[in-house]
Amino acid sequence: MTDMQRPGDATDATSPVALAGPGETMSGAPVTPTFALSKADRGGGGGRLAFNIGVTLVLLWVLIAITIPWWTPFDPVTDQDLQGRLAGPGGEHWFGTDNLGRDVFARVMYGARLSLPIALITVAVSVAIGCLIGAVAGFLGGIADEVIMRISDIVLSFPAIVLALAIAAALGPSTTNVVISIAAVTWPEYTRLMRGQVLSIRNNLHVLAAQSIGCSRARVFRVHVLPFGLQPILVKATVDLGMVILLAAGLSFIGVGAVPPTPEWGAMVSEAQSRIDSWWLGLFPGLAILSMVLAFNFIGDAMRDRFDPQMRTQRSKGGGAMSRILRRTFLGKAGERAA
Repeated sequence: MTDMQRPGDATDATSPVALAGPGETMSGAPVTPTFALSKADRGGGGGRLAFNIGVTLVLLWVLIAITIPWWTPFDPVTDQDLQGRLAGPGGEHWFGTDNLGRDVFARVMYGARLSLPIALITVAVSVAIGCLIGAVAGFLGGIADEVIMRISDIVLSFPAIVLALAIAAALGPSTTNVVISIAAVTWPEYTRLMRGQVLSIRNNLHVLAAQSIGCSRARVFRVHVLPFGLQPILVKATVDLGMVILLAAGLSFIGVGAVPPTPEWGAMVSEAQSRIDSWWLGLFPGLAILSMVLAFNFIGDAMRDRFDPQMRTQRSKGGGAMSRILRRTFLGKAGERAA
């Protein structure tokens, strides 16, 4: 052993640091992966701006959803004024009134109290089911892996909106059935993603070290494998919050979502399609949907830039999260690739 290679150096293959692996300290204690977004890692310029805009919009909608009953003078369902029906935006009714004289502003604001819980519960159910099944499939392998993956492939072979529509129509229109139908078509995506993460992690040095010292398979899975596969899951879940809001609005637009007269954004847009001259009926609910979808996409793209070094490189060349999301929103995927 030379003077340049002393016991305990990182270059020494027998040192405790090398044996511990990336998932443990020298004492053997597991390292908990951190998901915090540091100020520097949110990216410069557009990436940081997109993250800040997304967080601001989400916090604003959460604040509105919590406090709207305390400061709006109108009830979104019972306050009807047939003499003032279809009145345009003005001083008393900021967003105008609908065909029953109900205040559109109150209905749009109250819609956040429905759309946000639907998104949060749906994504939570999908993540819990998909990650558990995917982690078990990737860790155990064999027949269990094959069966789970074939079931996931069958579900993913159908367009999400078509399968969710079929399930919601079979169960009947209600917000609970909207959650069930969307969760039923989104869990395979988390299953495949978590399975891929587990397959790439289970042969890492820190996992092999934990197995070599006699840790049970359950402890290896729970402590040394599962936590290190959650970063891409967190990014996808954030983006999917906006997707679920859009999908739930689509189901309500078709008529298999929230039951009228519940103030739901998709149902409000559906009611407005027969009254094109009353432009405010569909414009403001549509803007509410757009703001929520963009907000969660901004946050999710900023988090993806944080966790993926390759995305940070692309961001520095391609204008960052905000420009990428705007291209995707207004030009589509083909336009995003062309840009």
